[in-house]
Amino acid sequence: MTSPTLPNPTPTVTPETEPMWKAADEGRLLVTRCDQCHTYLWYPRAVCSACSTMDVSWHEVSGRATVYSYTVVRRGSGLYKDATPYVLAYVALQEGPCMLTNVVDCDIADVRIGLEVEVVFHHSDAGQAFPRFRPREGAA
Repeated sequence: MTSPTLPNPTPTVTPETEPMWKAADEGRLLVTRCDQCHTYLWYPRAVCSACSTMDVSWHEVSGRATVYSYTVVRRGSGLYKDATPYVLAYVALQEGPCMLTNVVDCDIADVRIGLEVEVVFHHSDAGQAFPRFRPREGAA
């Protein structure tokens, strides 16, 4: 069963996350990376969670990932109340960090741990783009 169209809520853009959202509008996925220990960080932050330095900067990543864990939501709430069933997943980016996201554009029965996925950008009602992931061609 393919999930219905998911709602596209407008994300909260803060000064700390503005570069990420601006890049998303351009179809690029940015994450922060520690300039000392080279750890990629998700969710964007000003302090490295691995070595505690404040020496972090923005880096474009490939947008390729694998499904690390997932669940099929069958009883949504709020904006997602009528969007069930849909897939909520942690995907491990090729560069290392895991993102909480939706897997879209596929039959939910085909989603599995280890599935290779790639970023796609959906636009909110206000026009802001945000990342979701779909199976890479030939991966489903």
